[in-house]
Amino acid sequence: MRMVWQSRIAAVVLGSLCLVNSLLPGYPPGSQTACRIEIVEKGSGWPVPLVELRTVHEARLVSDNAGVICCDLPELMNRETWFSVHGQGYGVPSDGFGYRGVRLMPKPSETVRVEVERFCIAKRLGRLTGGGLFAESQKLGACLDWRDGPVLGSDSTQTTTYRGRKFWLWGDTNVHRYPLGIFHASAATTPLKPLPEARPPLRISFDYFTDDTGAARGVAVMPGTGPTWVTAVVSLPDRQGNERLVGSYMKIKPPLEAYEWGLCVWDDQSRSFKHHKTLWTKSAESPKEPLVPRGHPAFWIDDQGQKWLLFGNPFPHIRIPATFEAWQDPGSWQAVDAPKAIHSDKDEPIRPHSGSIAWHPWRKRWVTVFMQWWGKPSAFGEIWYAEAGTPFGPWGPCVKVLSHDNYTFYNLVIHADWFQADSPILLFEGTYTRQFADKPEPTPRYDYNQILYRLDLDDPRLAPAQIRR
Repeated sequence: MRMVWQSRIAAVVLGSLCLVNSLLPGYPPGSQTACRIEIVEKGSGWPVPLVELRTVHEARLVSDNAGVICCDLPELMNRETWFSVHGQGYGVPSDGFGYRGVRLMPKPSETVRVEVERFCIAKRLGRLTGGGLFAESQKLGACLDWRDGPVLGSDSTQTTTYRGRKFWLWGDTNVHRYPLGIFHASAATTPLKPLPEARPPLRISFDYFTDDTGAARGVAVMPGTGPTWVTAVVSLPDRQGNERLVGSYMKIKPPLEAYEWGLCVWDDQSRSFKHHKTLWTKSAESPKEPLVPRGHPAFWIDDQGQKWLLFGNPFPHIRIPATFEAWQDPGSWQAVDAPKAIHSDKDEPIRPHSGSIAWHPWRKRWVTVFMQWWGKPSAFGEIWYAEAGTPFGPWGPCVKVLSHDNYTFYNLVIHADWFQADSPILLFEGTYTRQFADKPEPTPRYDYNQILYRLDLDDPRLAPAQIRR
């Protein structure tokens, strides 16, 4: 009996000490028993998000937007531990047995640095959306000023400039309260230039459109059953010179079939898109989708000085005079033939699937970043860059700038509004998701979210794509 009471007293004392330790100013619970692991790029020293360390017993630790991992596994402390390194374009050389990893000695309250090499041309800046962007750092007492937005996952970005702000719209959106989230598009705004510089750690704070409780809400509830997907979002002037935010929408039924297309217009009072016009509803008499604006917009001025709006995913398939009145009149829409394939710098045909184009003032060329259809090693995660003298081509040759290991990275968008005439930098983002890959384990926090990358167009590895045609 005496031994039992001694054990209980010891447990209470130990628990009290742990509680006091966790409440010390500036030290979150567990921060003094954890090891800080910093993942940095070899050479630049930049922090690298989305690098996964896996132990021999399959524990998975993933770096946050600051390139930090909070290693708080008690069984690893003060033990030499092997971590396999998986970085989606970043990693370490293999050893004699083909293993790619590092041996570390995690110790409480200490910092360990891991250098990884960048094997891709594109530089990863970080995750834009979702929860826990700086969670690993915050567990260690850093980045405590950061507050995540009200969503956990965001699919497929559309962006434009509207009323002096950068407008962001996403597709189906995951939220905290239930596995079924928002299926009528979520949206937010930021300043036009939310990045002080194009380097990590990435910190863009979105001003989401929310309901009365502060929860993110759908902003494109269109008539009909099923989800609403909005595409081709752009701001256009009307005859009176008013700025109009517009888009195309499709209604979806299982499994992923569009049964209706229409046009929608943003209403400033309700802060949401409203139905404007139905273009097509699937029927026995009309089984095929019509020509509609979809994808990402690009503005182009022809030799006669007329301004056109081009829509494509990635390459233009339609052009419309750049006015609100022409946008809502299908009679003014003109079909454009988009290339079915582009040859790579190794003269292999590459079939584009999704992406966007833009005029880059530093290159003085039209540029594109796109995902390859049925690429290798990932079926829908191989990313290419190409150039052209006009938005209609000819494009290529193209150079691969990013690859994924059995993971999808689709619906890429170039942030052309961040281009500078005196800078070779190009920023693009895409959706990182396990969907359409071969049953990979989802990456915690990162899966089904947007990741931002940087291309330096003066990189000599892009030279094969910069041949003038």
